[in-house]
Amino acid sequence: MTDQSRFVERIRHELKFRVAKVIATERITPKMARITLQSDEFSSFVSLGYDDHCKLFFAEPGVSEFPAPVRGENGLIFPDGKRPESRDYTPRFYDNTARTLTLDFVLHGDGPASSWAQGAKPGDMIGVGGPRGSFVLRGDFDWYLLVGDETALPAIARRLEELPRDARAIALIEVADTSEIQTIDAPAGADIKWVSREGGEPGDPSLLLAAVEMIDVPEGEGYIFVAGESAMSKVVRKYFVEERGHDPEWIKAAGYWQAGTQDFDDGHAH
Repeated sequence: MTDQSRFVERIRHELKFRVAKVIATERITPKMARITLQSDEFSSFVSLGYDDHCKLFFAEPGVSEFPAPVRGENGLIFPDGKRPESRDYTPRFYDNTARTLTLDFVLHGDGPASSWAQGAKPGDMIGVGGPRGSFVLRGDFDWYLLVGDETALPAIARRLEELPRDARAIALIEVADTSEIQTIDAPAGADIKWVSREGGEPGDPSLLLAAVEMIDVPEGEGYIFVAGESAMSKVVRKYFVEERGHDPEWIKAAGYWQAGTQDFDDGHAH
């Protein structure tokens, strides 16, 4: 019988667009950049869920001023009529007092977000929309399982850091190689397993599925979060529901990207 103290709450936020500037950049691993943005408007920024997403709008190279849009009936209207390239990203940290927002970017060598992050420097401008809402899990579970590739790593790491310090958690995180392993301030009872592609190309669902099939989850009721490449998220969710009989209500599986597709969106953007 489902514990009624556990439920999912969807909270809507006032949709805001903010123009921010880069104040710090850091390479936390060879292929992961951490970029901190600042804007006076971040005093009202809110992100209640570890897998929230805000939409980043990237200025063209060499542009020092970001054109602030106005809200039209069908979305944002930019002054020159040209909508900048945009992608969805997880808020890694934010500080309303300092008016900062920190985001982690996978540097995969192509695409507007990766290219921007690769060359970002203090003073660069960027547009930030949202988050539109938060998916908040209420109540405590006996255990948590977090599965994903490097695109889900910001959400997984944030979740581990926000869990109660006595929580039981398992994380399976696929990365390009062992140089991409990060330090995460996880609960003492968390078991973080890094799945290395040994330099191989991303997008093969079998790596994480094989790792998932090898684990034993604790007794009791658990919550599973899966995110990353779309096909991987689907097969891992199917495995837990069909092979292990896990309650589908307590699984969230999101496709953050799809092998062979640019700017993929399955409605669960990161």
